Amino acid sequence: MNKKLKFLPVNKSDLKKLNIDKLDIIIVTGDAYIDSPYIGAATIGRYLQSKGFSVGIISQPDINSDEIKKLGEPKLFWGVTGGSVDSMVANYTASLKKRKSDDYTPGGINNKRPDRALIVYTNLIRQHFKNTAPIVLGGIEASLRRIVHYDYWSNKLRKSILFDAKADYLVYGMGESSVLQIANTLKNNLSVKDIRGICYIDKNFPEEYEKLPSFEECVSDKDIFTQMFHKFYENNHPVTAKGLYQKQTDRYLIQNPPSEIPSTNQFDEYFNLPFTYEVHPEDLRKGKVKAVDTINNSVITHRGCYGECNFCAIAVHQGTTVISRSKKSIVNEVKSFASKKKFNGVIRDVGGPTANMYGYECSKKLKHGNCKEKRCLHPNYCKTMGFNHKKYLELLREIRSIERVKKVFIASGLRYDMIIEDQKYGDLFLKELIKYHVSGQLKIAPEHTNPDVLNIMGKPEVHLLERFINKYYEFNRQAGKKQFLTYYFIAAHPGCGINEMKSLKRFISSKLKFNPEQVQIFTPLPSTYSALMYYTGKNPWTNKKIYVEYQLNKKIKQKKIIV
Repeated sequence: MNKKLKFLPVNKSDLKKLNIDKLDIIIVTGDAYIDSPYIGAATIGRYLQSKGFSVGIISQPDINSDEIKKLGEPKLFWGVTGGSVDSMVANYTASLKKRKSDDYTPGGINNKRPDRALIVYTNLIRQHFKNTAPIVLGGIEASLRRIVHYDYWSNKLRKSILFDAKADYLVYGMGESSVLQIANTLKNNLSVKDIRGICYIDKNFPEEYEKLPSFEECVSDKDIFTQMFHKFYENNHPVTAKGLYQKQTDRYLIQNPPSEIPSTNQFDEYFNLPFTYEVHPEDLRKGKVKAVDTINNSVITHRGCYGECNFCAIAVHQGTTVISRSKKSIVNEVKSFASKKKFNGVIRDVGGPTANMYGYECSKKLKHGNCKEKRCLHPNYCKTMGFNHKKYLELLREIRSIERVKKVFIASGLRYDMIIEDQKYGDLFLKELIKYHVSGQLKIAPEHTNPDVLNIMGKPEVHLLERFINKYYEFNRQAGKKQFLTYYFIAAHPGCGINEMKSLKRFISSKLKFNPEQVQIFTPLPSTYSALMYYTGKNPWTNKKIYVEYQLNKKIKQKKIIV
């Protein structure tokens, strides 16, 4: 007799309770099993389960044992993810030192997630299961490494992770729709090669697809690699993207066009799944998982970001189109938090990649895709976009009115320039933000103040930061509050040398009048424009040389100018 489990099954005992001999799908992840919509493996697992598939999860398997065998072998496919963070980013600092802690590992000690987790986990599966079901890679590590990419940790171009891992398929972007189609297609013994949002390897390529320069061509000439990256980046919007193919040694990487953007109803469906919002007891017994402190009683309002900061991975993973949940869906989730006995009255976050992008998107972009010649926010603001904080204001007001909710904070990043540019609701939003949603200090991320560096980063001009700072403190004074701003800055980004950091220091001393602690050394994330600049030493739009600091001791020196 079948019995329902609180979590997705994680061991043979669970399968016995469910009366299941063999699961349809097994997901292997580099994170602890946190059953939350913030966690990709849990979301994919719950979504497939809701569509009638049996799904199990193996979290952080011991690579020196046969733990990978604890759920047996799946009927349809293995889903493999490095976790919520690229494993090399999770394991190493920008100065290439091993990180001691990992917020997604029980006990917080960084000793469970292997380097290049997708490769290691795939090899582990093949070691223990010969001629096994297809292996499907997914998550941010797969998305960012799906084509030829610069890898900071080995300081060279690498092939698609599909070739290095020897997996069968790769799902890129936010993969719910693609993974469900893969499951249905494999169940019916059909070919998955026409599914959007996937990559695969083949000896041939579809004639109608666009050709990318080969791996060998990219390695031989940095300018060719730049041309390749432009074409790859331009083909990321579901409305306009073409399929791509790229020769890597004697075979081709095939990238199908991106998965279509979900409707609001489809997006809401992902958050209506039966999440427990808890760490699985098997993992919890090993120690506390720090990430839970951040995501518990927090709400995702939307996906995507049209800010397109050049150092950020969101554009090629979540995409540049914002898709928002309905107010009803979000409010119902908060009510579910508030109904729990242990609820302390505090909603930690109501946001997304950029919190104040909730509720509005360019209608032209939704219909026709990204503009070829310009971005939404940089270097100038597109008037078609029309910044409007009204829906976000209404959402926050309704959440504040929910019984047992005492405080509603916004911990996600905010674009202060968008607040300034919203002539109708910007000031009202900032006033209510200050009155209700700041926990003593508000975090913003100008990243730099030098105009040349800001331009290379794709960040807003410094005068908008100054206007925001003045308004923030004036509105605090009017509200009778003493709340502060804290700032995130980046050292050693391409285009930034000692002189640029000294100019940043002067701005901080004269305008901000404090000593910031949140200064990070730049990390070149795979498949970002900033990583391209770091590798080539050139501005990819002008082809002119830019200063790039490659010496670790000098990167640290840049940081020490500020900290």
